[in-house]
Amino acid sequence: MPHEPGVRLGIDLGGTKIEIAALRADGSESFRQRVATPQGDYRATLEAIAALIESADRRLGFAASIGIGTPGAISPTSGLLKNSNSVCLNGQPLFMDLENRLGRPIRMANDADCLTLSEATDGSATGVDIVFGVIIGTGCGGGIVTFGRPLAGANAIAGEWGHNPLPWPTDDERPGRACYCGKRGCVETWLSGPGMTEDHKLRSGTTLSPAQIDLQAQSGDALCESTLQRYEDRMARCLAGVINLLDPQIIVLGGGLSNLTRLYRNVPRLWGRYVFSDRVDTRLVAAKHGDSSGVRGAAMLWPLA
Repeated sequence: MPHEPGVRLGIDLGGTKIEIAALRADGSESFRQRVATPQGDYRATLEAIAALIESADRRLGFAASIGIGTPGAISPTSGLLKNSNSVCLNGQPLFMDLENRLGRPIRMANDADCLTLSEATDGSATGVDIVFGVIIGTGCGGGIVTFGRPLAGANAIAGEWGHNPLPWPTDDERPGRACYCGKRGCVETWLSGPGMTEDHKLRSGTTLSPAQIDLQAQSGDALCESTLQRYEDRMARCLAGVINLLDPQIIVLGGGLSNLTRLYRNVPRLWGRYVFSDRVDTRLVAAKHGDSSGVRGAAMLWPLA
């Protein structure tokens, strides 16, 4: 098969699935494949990633560049993965192991950085100078792109809003739930999907997913509506803190909870009371590429050949 110019491979390493896509120079996808993520098994995860890449090489007929989006980040000090809510990855030399396993260079970034890069390149935030990207799903990640380039930071944690404390907590929100990071009251424990489910269960005694809570609220369930209103106010507080610090033109939401369309209407109505400004021009938008943004952004870690 002849070499197709500009094709780049992207991998999105998630808690439940690993996805690979081949991105053409024009932004279209040549193909996409996903497998389940081996749970709690670092070596099996490593092999699953390598197998997807080797399969893609055979399908393409050449070895394309490889970008990988991961939960957490590579420590600049140790080279080991840190801060992942897929805890079996923490303390592991994922970057070095994959380069050695594949025998060629790769690029790796936080999955929220990849989502934000994708949306700033040809998505909902195309051409915007300062973009904050959010993944709200099983965890609560964040990424920053400034003038088209991802911002990693001195400690590789730029954008990690999920492990700041919930701003302006009410008495019944203190001290907050325990987080896997060892602290209590982290934003992630409130705004992640499991965080919303737990908040609803504490008030209602019923375990429902965010999608179920939203559906029942639309049908007039008062308890579900209250859960969503609490969630929206917490998100408004948390994003107001981001706006006060970073002042982005656009905040892009990705991940499972980004499908709650009421967030784009209600959260901006609320955040003005918390933002240190006379008006708020920041826009809250959904990721144009949806679930594809992470894998697309991972491929974009390499420039076009």
